[in-house]
Amino acid sequence: MAQEIVEVPMTGKILSVDVKVGDKVKEGDTICILESMKMENPIVATVGGTITEIGVAANQVVKPGQKIAVIEY
Repeated sequence: MAQEIVEVPMTGKILSVDVKVGDKVKEGDTICILESMKMENPIVATVGGTITEIGVAANQVVKPGQKIAVIEY
């Protein structure tokens, strides 16, 4: 099966992680909320599939390119 790696688009802090390993997601579903420059940015699934890996946790400070999640489809 193919995998899609969802990466952090900008420096910020993860406020919440809305999925767990094994969850099924559809394209556009929220994976987590990233706070950057006092704005809350939802990070969404780019494809539909199953979450196989989570690379972030709530309250974690992240930088661009870090892995948020892996979606197998």
